Amino acid sequence: MITTITLNTAIDKAYVVKDFAKDSVTRVQTCTNTAGGKGLNVSKVIKLCGEDIIATGFVGGHAGAYVEDLLKEHAILTDFVHTQSETRSCINILASDGTSTEFLEPGAPVTSDEVNQLVQKLNDLINKSDVITISGSVPKGVENTFYAHLVTTIKEKGKQVILDTSGELLKNGIKACPTLIKPNSEELEALLGISIHNQEEVIEAAKKLHETGIEYVVVSLGGDGALLICKEGVFHGKPPKITPVNTVGCGDSMVGAFAVSLARKLPIEEALRYSVAVSAANALTMATGSFELNDMRKLLPDVIVNRLS
Repeated sequence: MITTITLNTAIDKAYVVKDFAKDSVTRVQTCTNTAGGKGLNVSKVIKLCGEDIIATGFVGGHAGAYVEDLLKEHAILTDFVHTQSETRSCINILASDGTSTEFLEPGAPVTSDEVNQLVQKLNDLINKSDVITISGSVPKGVENTFYAHLVTTIKEKGKQVILDTSGELLKNGIKACPTLIKPNSEELEALLGISIHNQEEVIEAAKKLHETGIEYVVVSLGGDGALLICKEGVFHGKPPKITPVNTVGCGDSMVGAFAVSLARKLPIEEALRYSVAVSAANALTMATGSFELNDMRKLLPDVIVNRLS
């Protein structure tokens, strides 16, 4: 079983519009509501991949109940801490010119008691799980060292943990050496205090993180796939050329697919190929954290995995 941890859940609203400009009235052509927060995108992908999944974290109020209802539509089991504050909403405006503009609410604060409830809940869920994913930001009331403590606890229980976050949460979290992280180039620069100008420098930076004790360092390259640095070497997984519909959630889809790969103990090259295919398939759908199995199956044989060193 896989457990996903999402502390800053949301209702994700995707607005499709013909045009978008400030200081004007915009008519929305279609609106799609989904259970959001990076970890819930991961949850939906894991379920689509066919693995058992429990989603946990914080939800609150009517919006939080709606998030749970949306997850039930995907047959995803949930075990959330219910907060006094209302779950946030996030809006993604998709214009006809292909641009994507996001408005992300910060999330209402949680209390120390609610944080303690979550810690107690996680102690039980970790014991039941093979892989745990920790994704996204945290609401006010959660320390920026919280993820590091979680990673340490999970590893002490002998379980694998994927950490996908940014800023101080990531900087502190990597000190506990999660099993897998997925930084982008900007995050590598911030973590190591360097400037990166090309792929070779990306690889060298990722190697430095791997050498600290992080088993797998994955760096997304957008349409060019992803790099994977591990003890077996450096690998590049590249998807076939596609025409993306909505790229929001592709990174979360990759995290979900890697969690599935770890749970299934796939060989590392197969895990990279599978994760790149799932991520690319996500770009072919309007919904975030979603893909069509037929799309993924068509893409999978055409994903090229090269060992670079």
